[in-house]
Amino acid sequence: MENDMEQANVQTAQLYTLQLPSKHESITLLEALIEEVADRYQVSEDTFANMMTCLNEAVMNAIIHGNKLDPEKTVFVNVDVDAKRIVWTVTDEGAGFDYNNLADPTAPDRLEELTGRGVFILKHLADQCIFNATGNEVELHFKI
Repeated sequence: MENDMEQANVQTAQLYTLQLPSKHESITLLEALIEEVADRYQVSEDTFANMMTCLNEAVMNAIIHGNKLDPEKTVFVNVDVDAKRIVWTVTDEGAGFDYNNLADPTAPDRLEELTGRGVFILKHLADQCIFNATGNEVELHFKI
């Protein structure tokens, strides 16, 4: 019985993978994948907008801050889709960062800052946002 259930899960889940060079232009490949996934799984406009915003933010951070725009380094994007959710994983080849000790972008003295809102955006727009211990990988969950 358990084996049948595992087999059923394998058949209903879909996995997509994208390997992006660490350059600004790579974002167009990401956006095409987001659109493809959203169309295939009839994602609502709100969820689509949240995915597009979060993934643009996560991948640009991986390219710029994680991989330091090094064209020899890659950003890996995995998408796992099942009947209830889409899970995006973005991994860079950088050293990571301490996501627990970030300045609060909503603090009065930070409101004029042009940067430093990425993690805040991810945590507020995704249904779930999980970083690995190193801080070079983020998993973003969206209910569908």
